[in-house]
Amino acid sequence: MTDKNKHEDQFLICIAGPTGVGKTDVAIQIALRLNTEIISCDSRQIYKEMDIGTAKPSQEELNLVKHHMVDCITIEEGFSTGHYERDVIPLIEQLHQDNRSVILTGGTGLYFKAILEGLDTFPEVSAEIKSKLEDIQKNKGISGLQSLLKEVDPEYYNVIDRDNPHRLLRALGVTLASGLPYSSFLNQPKVQRPFTSILIFLNRDREELYDRINKRVIKMMDQGLLDEIKDLYPKRNLPALQTVGYQELFQYLDGEITLDEAISLIQQNSRRYAKRQITWYRNQGNWTAFHPEEIDDIIDYINSIMNK
Repeated sequence: MTDKNKHEDQFLICIAGPTGVGKTDVAIQIALRLNTEIISCDSRQIYKEMDIGTAKPSQEELNLVKHHMVDCITIEEGFSTGHYERDVIPLIEQLHQDNRSVILTGGTGLYFKAILEGLDTFPEVSAEIKSKLEDIQKNKGISGLQSLLKEVDPEYYNVIDRDNPHRLLRALGVTLASGLPYSSFLNQPKVQRPFTSILIFLNRDREELYDRINKRVIKMMDQGLLDEIKDLYPKRNLPALQTVGYQELFQYLDGEITLDEAISLIQQNSRRYAKRQITWYRNQGNWTAFHPEEIDDIIDYINSIMNK
């Protein structure tokens, strides 16, 4: 589907999909055919120290097509959806000076939403409320935040990435500060962007996708994920590292679970994350779905819109 406006000769080709579906390969193939560049729409690939566990494009892939918003900051730096919008909108405008089309690809739905529609505005959250929520996280862990959100805003609880403590803290903070559910602040009037967006959602049959996810976790382990985690272990409490693929191996290094259990948990949590991603994009109602191997059909679809 498209989102057209008056800037009908500049296009943002958005390629989304669940983790492990094959977005990187498709984005590169399209970029090569259209002679353009890629902007990552992934909230974890921005961190320099997180490589294997975030499935960053390989050096060979990076050499094929210029990528942006990969390896931008360190895990010590804070980076919000607002920061992403601030950095990427000018980048898109810059790339459109030399390219009729630009590719935006990744799995972070809120990043896509910020770029395509602009951010919703929210009330300020006091330091007192932030401190209260941090105490809950410290004493009860991420499950304590999840339980509270399920209680105060079940609607948002059903669509949020519940393994992302940033999002949990943000939603709870706004809810407690305003006395209204976080979900009630969503879907405010959209901004008008200076490009036409082409929205492509990649998906596979569940069995096929889950098998790819399971095998990718094993491949990550073979590539040295455990060594990457060991290097990051002293900083394991940083918000950037409270994520799938890292927390499970921190548990292993803490002696809480075996390595086999950690690997199984990464696979399980990744499958659950993929399921939530699929639900989120389907609920948006404006993405056109393709199998990643339907590359010629995807190209034809893009050209049919760009050449109208």
